[in-house]
Amino acid sequence: MRAVVAALAVAALALPAWGEQNAVFRADFSNPAVVPSQWTLTLHPDGSGHFRSERGNAQFQDPPTLEAPDVDREIQVSEQFAGRVFERVRDRDIREGHCESHMKVAFQGWKTVSYSGPEGHWSCEFNFSRDKDVQALGDSLIAVAGTILEGARLETLLQHDRLGLDKEMEYVSDAAGDGRLVQICTIRGILERLADDSEVLDRVRKRARTLLAKSAN
Repeated sequence: MRAVVAALAVAALALPAWGEQNAVFRADFSNPAVVPSQWTLTLHPDGSGHFRSERGNAQFQDPPTLEAPDVDREIQVSEQFAGRVFERVRDRDIREGHCESHMKVAFQGWKTVSYSGPEGHWSCEFNFSRDKDVQALGDSLIAVAGTILEGARLETLLQHDRLGLDKEMEYVSDAAGDGRLVQICTIRGILERLADDSEVLDRVRKRARTLLAKSAN
């Protein structure tokens, strides 16, 4: 009998952790004027997740520029980043659906953030939020998406235009330094390939190694 009671007690203690790991965060972005015009990012508390993007019907630029192909893949962000996201999505304004400022500001794209977990389910949509923390959450998610899309561009360049990697890697390095791109760990695979590829420029390999080192910190 005591063994049964002890087992039930252990199981009860494990339930909150199990419930937390089964929580899901989702961000949907939509802006028909940019490429890609729509993307969806889902995350779990351990940092695992999925990213999917669709180009949409935006006009092609003239002269043509490199566009990332549609992406549909599993991704991994740091547990620290995921922790901040799950903490922020419990913000009162988000839970109550009060994200949008309704201010006359430039259209930045609709961001819908949603949570599903042991506490329930809720979502919130905004173009621009008065709540600095909510706006910062949206900005950070866009920066993660930007990183993943840059990884897709690098993969395309490696396959079709190795010389074009030099300029693209310069941008990635600069953007990672000023915060336009975050969670470089999401593109570790392509960076490792570039760092070890003797057929790309030495500058490209060096920048790839530097980014890999920063992503590990």
